[in-house]
Amino acid sequence: MESQRSFLIIGLALISFLLWQQWHKDYGPQPAEPAATEQAQQSQGVPSFDDGQSGDTDIPQSSADVPASETPQLSSQSATAATRSIAVTTDTLDLRIDLLGGDVVSADLLQYPVTQGAEEPYSLLRASQGLYVAQSGLIGANGPDANSSGRPVYNAEQTEYQLTGDTLAVPLTWRNNEGLQVTKTFHFTRGSHQVNVTYTVANNTAQTATVQPYGQLKQTMQYEDDSNMFMPTYRGAAYSTEDDRYEKYSFGDIEDGKLRITTPAGWVAMLEHYFVSAWVPPQDQSNTLYSRNLRDQFAVIGYLGAPLQIASGDTGTATSTLYMGPKNQEVLAELAHGLDLTVDYGILWWLSQLLFSLLMFLHGLVGNWGVAIILITIIVKGAMYPLTKKQYESMARLRNLAPKMQQLKDRFGDDKQKMSQAMMELYRKEKVNPMGGCLPLLLQMPIFLALYWVLMESVELRHADFALWITDLSVKDPYFVLPVLTGASMYLLQKLQPTTITDPMQQKIMQWMPVMMSVFFLWFPAGLVLYWLISNVITLIQAKMIYASMEKRGIKTS
Repeated sequence: MESQRSFLIIGLALISFLLWQQWHKDYGPQPAEPAATEQAQQSQGVPSFDDGQSGDTDIPQSSADVPASETPQLSSQSATAATRSIAVTTDTLDLRIDLLGGDVVSADLLQYPVTQGAEEPYSLLRASQGLYVAQSGLIGANGPDANSSGRPVYNAEQTEYQLTGDTLAVPLTWRNNEGLQVTKTFHFTRGSHQVNVTYTVANNTAQTATVQPYGQLKQTMQYEDDSNMFMPTYRGAAYSTEDDRYEKYSFGDIEDGKLRITTPAGWVAMLEHYFVSAWVPPQDQSNTLYSRNLRDQFAVIGYLGAPLQIASGDTGTATSTLYMGPKNQEVLAELAHGLDLTVDYGILWWLSQLLFSLLMFLHGLVGNWGVAIILITIIVKGAMYPLTKKQYESMARLRNLAPKMQQLKDRFGDDKQKMSQAMMELYRKEKVNPMGGCLPLLLQMPIFLALYWVLMESVELRHADFALWITDLSVKDPYFVLPVLTGASMYLLQKLQPTTITDPMQQKIMQWMPVMMSVFFLWFPAGLVLYWLISNVITLIQAKMIYASMEKRGIKTS
């Protein structure tokens, strides 16, 4: 196999994979359009709750031994979310919590602008422009969220809370006429996107109270998909069980059926490019993971915790964690087992994680992601140099055998069996391995694909500056300089490396391949094109060194 085609084959394999993904996105199952009334509710900033008439309710059914009451309607509560919400601001989050149910209906990530250089923060959760909220509560026989009069309306001492120290507690309280009191407290920590939610239930009634905590993420299945063939991203749900550390559960899966799995620990999440929201229940107990399709408009994925029985006069607590932020692998790995896999590197995740760790180490040394990419390319190509050398020498020997191969063809004609035997004998005598040029390619392809997903999925590279006009390595080169230089480097590689191709059509295809690849590179992330360019330059230098060494040893290189 000709070495100048190695990178071209890698690129064509990647492009074929991306084309398949794009076809599936364009022609696969499409989400349903929300009803006009639902859109009107969203435009007013009111979270849309199911009215209970369709059979699929917004609030999950309790798995406790005493069934919960029928789910209420939202219409019995106050008019708008704006008049019953509180604002919470930390150094990382700007939240709005609806006092109806105590749901997080808005979450802005203050350290992540929506676009590079913008003052507006990225909105992860929102009650309008595509509903996406984090709901939670207590169901069960005595759970306030299963009360027939409607979801609980909590009270708060303030309408605005600001983190001034290292921690902040925001308590919401609710009490019924029988004497059951619930305090739902959101705990915030400086520098963290993690929110700990604690329920303190004081049972001042004469009977044992049974409640069951739940947490769920609700999102419209209609959204503006900004991914494309060269920047494929996943938007949908995911979960983890004891058996499956990470499992995607797309909106299509939620439409087709209901998830219901009981597992030790576990978590549920909603994913998008670079960011994730996740409910993490207590990891020392069994939880039930579930999904729900609400009128073919909204996808819900959530968990049910263990039922909690509180004797008369006693107090019980239930806890969970809500994460709303970037896909920071180190933070997510500490939060829950497998949650770091939401940084989805695909089947080569193990290799991608190794490359990402190396990239992080190099960035720690140089402080520039572009320079770190250059250094990791040098390291990878340097590690593969012995194999590359064998590849070039093997192909040079194969080219030198071309006259003898032609003699064998003339001698044996169409007798394929004798021709094959004669070729193998010739390879043995000349000590040539016809497959010697393939091994480096087989190693380069997974490394390239793994690094591709590292550059695609790692939030650390979002808006990462390099130098000059490259101010964001996660998007395409705005002036297409890197793709042009990469195409030129591929052309030089073609000229440097002789070919044994004699078919005129194949020769023309190979001549135009650098131009075709340059066109594809126009939409690739600048960081990936930078890696490819540096890889080509290093290959040119290595080829010069290898050919010089071969000439000294009397091995013809052309």
